Amino acid sequence: MATQRRKARIVALKTLYEADVAGHVPEETLERLILDAHLAEASAAFARELVVGVLTNQERIDAIIAKVAPAWPLEQLPPIDRNILRVAIREMLIHNGTPVRAAINEAVELAKTFGSDSSPKFVNGVLGSVSVMVAQ
Repeated sequence: MATQRRKARIVALKTLYEADVAGHVPEETLERLILDAHLAEASAAFARELVVGVLTNQERIDAIIAKVAPAWPLEQLPPIDRNILRVAIREMLIHNGTPVRAAINEAVELAKTFGSDSSPKFVNGVLGSVSVMVAQ
């Protein structure tokens, strides 16, 4: 069974994916998905924090992805992988109390659930490179 924080990450991921692929308004999508998932208020707040953090810092986050995965242009990444990376990098770089290793593990779990067969390995590799940047 998914923890409340994982459920919040799933809601954030679905929101960002929907905004990325379908162009839906993130705030409206987020509130709808929070209601659908029956998130507790603390989890809903965490989901909101993740989405706002990604959207506010998306240019910076995307530049990091481009730097650590130069063989994969951002627009060519599968949208689910791109948004899993965005959420995880947001957690790794902007303080929210999540240890780097936990953010990576959570992202890999999301990749296993929502991505392709190669997604978990790709996400783990990219985030491993990001974690080296964070440690410096």
